[in-house]
Amino acid sequence: MLRSQDPPDRDIPDAVRAQPLRFRGQSASTTPRDVPEEAAVALVHDASTTAVMMATPSDLAEFGLGFSLTEGVVADVSDIRDINVVAGEDGIEVRMWLSPRSSAAAAARRRRQAGPTGCGLCGVDSLAQALRAPPVVGQGLTLQPQDIHAALDALPQLQTLGDLTRAVHAAGWWSPGVGYLAVREDVGRHNALDKLAGALALAATPVPKGAVVLTSRVSVEMVQKAAMIGAQVIIAVSAPTALAIRTAEAAGMTLVGVARRDGFEVFTGEHRIDQSSARRG
Repeated sequence: MLRSQDPPDRDIPDAVRAQPLRFRGQSASTTPRDVPEEAAVALVHDASTTAVMMATPSDLAEFGLGFSLTEGVVADVSDIRDINVVAGEDGIEVRMWLSPRSSAAAAARRRRQAGPTGCGLCGVDSLAQALRAPPVVGQGLTLQPQDIHAALDALPQLQTLGDLTRAVHAAGWWSPGVGYLAVREDVGRHNALDKLAGALALAATPVPKGAVVLTSRVSVEMVQKAAMIGAQVIIAVSAPTALAIRTAEAAGMTLVGVARRDGFEVFTGEHRIDQSSARRG
């Protein structure tokens, strides 16, 4: 049974005050600016490090849980018995203790693994695993075009760190008729999505069908992670890669990109977007 302890990450600021020399036209002045903090975060399963990520030092218990779920280290939140967040001089460890079933699988994976890396494919030990087929997501969610605009319009006011620094990514879970259940931010787009995955896994009530909303571009690992948490729709402000499109198709997912106030583009799964009022050009 997961006993997620209150981590000490609140003692580590997620933003610090810098004093850059600002040039505007012919004048220069020292002007304070808040910048996001970045720390080395080791994700540790049963006393063995799975990955080391550079991340914003907040919501780290959720980060560890979400990473474990989206990377397939565990299949369910119940497979993590305990989480401890421990800050040290060189960085922060998120120590997770696994159920016997997941512990044996993680140990076998470590024996095959050449070594973890600090990228979006951490812990991957083969090309086949990097390009793993995503799970097929469910059905039953239909969005109106105005739903997509509503999700985009509501996100900025929930990006507290982004509003302060203008230098982090956000990932949120938006459901029609409900709004945002959770929004998480991080200097890394993958980290923000993993933190969101952890927050949803720890939700006290069942998570309604909804969309993952991203402030970043959509690469293949973002689609893989979103599929692992059952997202039927991704809405992103930037364009996807070609591999991300193919992966979303394989997952049966609706992929919306280039989402702006004046419109958006649906790359896959257009059946989930109500087109009854749209005029085809």
